[in-house]
Amino acid sequence: QTRSLLGVFEEDAAAISNYINQLFQAMHRIYDAQNELSAATHLTSKLLKEYEKQRFPLGGDDEVMTSTLQQFAKVIDEASSFSCHAVLSTQLADAMMFPITQFKERDLKEILTLKEVFQIASNDHDAAITRYSRLSKRRENEKIKAEVTEDVYTSRKKQHQTMMHYFCALNSLQYKKKISLLEPLLGYMQAQISFFKMGSENLTEQLEEFLNNIGTSVQNVRREMDCEVENMQQTIEDLEVASDPLYLPDPDPTKFPVHRNLTRKAGYLNARNKTGLVSSSWERQFYFTQGGNLMSQARGDVAGGLVMDIDNCSVMAVDCEDRRYCFQITSFDGKKSSILQAESKKDYEEWICTINNISKQIYLSENPEEIAARVNQSALEAVTPSPSFQQRHESMRPAVQSRPPAARTSSTGSLGSESAALSALSLDSLVAPDTPIQFDIISPVSEDLPGQAKSSGQSGRRTNPFGESGGSKSETEDSILHQLFIVRFLGSMEVKSDESPDVVYETMRQILAARAIHNVFRMTESHLLVTCDCLKLIDPQTQVTRLRFPLPNVVLYATHQENKRLFGFVLRTSGGKAESRQTSICYIFESNNEGEKICDSVGLAKQIAFHAELDRKASEKQKEIDRVKEKQQKELNKQKQIEKDLEEQSRLIAASSRSNQNSGEGQFVVLSSSQSEDSDLGEDGKRKRESEA
Repeated sequence: QTRSLLGVFEEDAAAISNYINQLFQAMHRIYDAQNELSAATHLTSKLLKEYEKQRFPLGGDDEVMTSTLQQFAKVIDEASSFSCHAVLSTQLADAMMFPITQFKERDLKEILTLKEVFQIASNDHDAAITRYSRLSKRRENEKIKAEVTEDVYTSRKKQHQTMMHYFCALNSLQYKKKISLLEPLLGYMQAQISFFKMGSENLTEQLEEFLNNIGTSVQNVRREMDCEVENMQQTIEDLEVASDPLYLPDPDPTKFPVHRNLTRKAGYLNARNKTGLVSSSWERQFYFTQGGNLMSQARGDVAGGLVMDIDNCSVMAVDCEDRRYCFQITSFDGKKSSILQAESKKDYEEWICTINNISKQIYLSENPEEIAARVNQSALEAVTPSPSFQQRHESMRPAVQSRPPAARTSSTGSLGSESAALSALSLDSLVAPDTPIQFDIISPVSEDLPGQAKSSGQSGRRTNPFGESGGSKSETEDSILHQLFIVRFLGSMEVKSDESPDVVYETMRQILAARAIHNVFRMTESHLLVTCDCLKLIDPQTQVTRLRFPLPNVVLYATHQENKRLFGFVLRTSGGKAESRQTSICYIFESNNEGEKICDSVGLAKQIAFHAELDRKASEKQKEIDRVKEKQQKELNKQKQIEKDLEEQSRLIAASSRSNQNSGEGQFVVLSSSQSEDSDLGEDGKRKRESEA
């Protein structure tokens, strides 16, 4: 609205400048050419008559001005028959040309100069805001941050001051326009009167009274302009003092608290536009909400355009290209999304809260802000310790058996379901009080599980979710089941029990309540790959495995009974090498209406894995039997070979004995080298001799 109003004032200034230039040229002809005095005076009269045909956007008292100029035009037409002399030229130069020249050369040029300075200040401010928006939150440099903040402060202050002086000049132009039109004409008429003393019979008392009235009106307008300028200068000083804290891009939250009950909001945001597969650009536009629609308007556009319908949409904080204060809006059907960046943390939280309120269609009620306040108060109260499930059920019964006040009531279920295993336990036996909640993915599970690190591969390794890799065979290629789901990680926390779905329900309640009270809107989107071996969380952009959950360790999984988009599972892990205690961690996710499908898929994977384990054990048992048979066969063959060696040695000994008897005493039997080797080496020597032969 401000820029549109400024455009009207600038259009009016351009129209005034155009008209004054024409009037100046007409009066200059009176001054320059005495022989053209009559024609120039006639042209001046003509232009005065055409004033009523001009369409000034800020025409206030144009009817009075039109009638006054019409009377001036009539008088000028009557005086256009006289000749111009040197005295008249001097008087015209002083009384007619000087005021209009001063208005043209000083006031109109001042408007143009201020317009250029304001445009430069606006460009400097946009550049400073762009540089501030690119500040990295991962590698914060206090020196650079201070320089950028000071740059934003200086440029914003410069733009504001220039804008106020520019507006003041545009407002003053309306008064100067009247003065610049009336003073030259008054000077012209006075010069004509002083020159035409001889023709005083043509100048009546009525004309003198008219001129006196015009002179008085000009003085009144001048005094009114001076008073208005003084008031505007005082307003400028007050605004400068009051607006000084607002020059900072990220104001102090203690002085400017966040309004969470809004159902309408408008302001500048940076919008992310994809320019390629991996490249993107950011464009700063003015965004505003209109009912259940998010609108945007670029600078220079006549009206805003629809960005998306934000009824029943989802909004969450995201990390995007190392920029701060980014959030993503996704339509109710998930087909359209936009990533926007706010200027400050205050705007960032207010935009998210406002869109959340609009998404719940609070704006359709009679008192939207009051209802939004009640909704936010309910979210704050959600973090208070809830009574046990047994107490919830007993509060709805007509009669209750009294119990000791110090005794803890038992838990029978969650959301109407009953569990016999938890009949004697309270909520504290499910989830320990003051248990820390993790809202983001930090490190892979496989690193904490002994014996699982090598089987799961290194964390951060690029993985194809469909089991197809370029070089080596991935661990999921042999899996029968491959199902991929889009999920968003809500949080995880340690639980005491993993025997009932009530654990998952209570963990969902505590995580959602904690997100509401701490204003945690960011959710990490991932692809959940369900196989017969494990559950994997995969980065949708880089295909890097973020987390790996071995399927045997997933002992419990359940879907929220009312909100089917929520599901969770309990993972049983060991405490590490130093601790032998096993811990149970419950992970909660949000899906696109696929919670039951994911749980069914996990159940199917566990069944397949169970049957595969039975087949593996049977195969290993059969292999063990085959190895025992093979070992027995080898022992039998070895025994036969030993018997053959003994027979061969007996034959050689018998032959040597017969040779000794035939040769007599003192005779020795000389064995060949091959025979000696056979006798020494046995079966190995025999085999070697046969190979040599």
